[in-house]
Amino acid sequence: MTVNLLVTGGTGFIGSRVAAAARQHPYACVRLLSRRTPSGSARPEATQADPSLGALPSAGTVPGDLADPASLHGSCDGVDVLVHCASRITGDPESVAAVNDRGTKALLEEAVRSGVRRILYVSTAAVHGRGPFRGVRPGEAPVAPASAASRARAAAERHVLERGGLVLRPHLVYGAGDRWVVPGLVGLLRELSATVAGCGALHSMIDVDILGRAAVAAALSPVHEPGVHYVNHPDPVPASELLAAVCTQVEQPGEGTEVDVPTAYARAAGSPRALHHLGMLTVDHWFRDDTFWDGLDCSPGKPFLHAFPHAAPWYRSFVTTP
Repeated sequence: MTVNLLVTGGTGFIGSRVAAAARQHPYACVRLLSRRTPSGSARPEATQADPSLGALPSAGTVPGDLADPASLHGSCDGVDVLVHCASRITGDPESVAAVNDRGTKALLEEAVRSGVRRILYVSTAAVHGRGPFRGVRPGEAPVAPASAASRARAAAERHVLERGGLVLRPHLVYGAGDRWVVPGLVGLLRELSATVAGCGALHSMIDVDILGRAAVAAALSPVHEPGVHYVNHPDPVPASELLAAVCTQVEQPGEGTEVDVPTAYARAAGSPRALHHLGMLTVDHWFRDDTFWDGLDCSPGKPFLHAFPHAAPWYRSFVTTP
């Protein structure tokens, strides 16, 4: 039986992988919610997909803009499953709330009106705010977002859960097309002119292609009931391994010199962006979910050290582009 599946954010880093995975499903008929300019071309801020994926020529498109609730009318007609990946993570608080909070609410109202039977939202573990989080399971940590974008995404989660939807919270998502996690670490190490030694924090991570497949599998799974799941590789990644992979496979800062954590903070004092990434790196963000992968038609894939080399060439090209 064919399942009509609507994906939002299908041109983004995560949403493009979700759309690609959905197109591989034998029973899925995929549509993308598409925000367009009057000329018909995608707006610049909505084009962050991995270039290697190319366009999605076999996917139908439905016009709609989360920042314009009226444009969403009819977007969910005939849809069985909604996979909501669209979000705005930059901009002023009003603009991120317009998309993530009010836009999600309007989209879900349209989904309910249209009789959509299953809703999945790809959120972020950042809704918990700053750590430490060590071995935290769903329901054990409060939702305490520390930024406007995370507050708006936490609001989006509430709308989804109130309508019986499923929320996925990845932590660090890496892979070709990532412009925040690994590039942010490269920027931090450039700022320090060194790598950071003696950092024992643990981080939950997931390859973006695995996340795309997992989101589709969960959206179509009869096993996963409404609620919240962390979706990461089961094995947390020590910060030392993450840094070593970045230094050896992407960019080596300061000719291999090292600084301890207090020295790193002192050197980063004048850079809010470097301090942000250092604060993330040096504090545990390990989220456990013992049930998410059980019975799911998708595996968590290879551990980080075995999966990262596949993305390293893309990162090297991206961080050296003028």
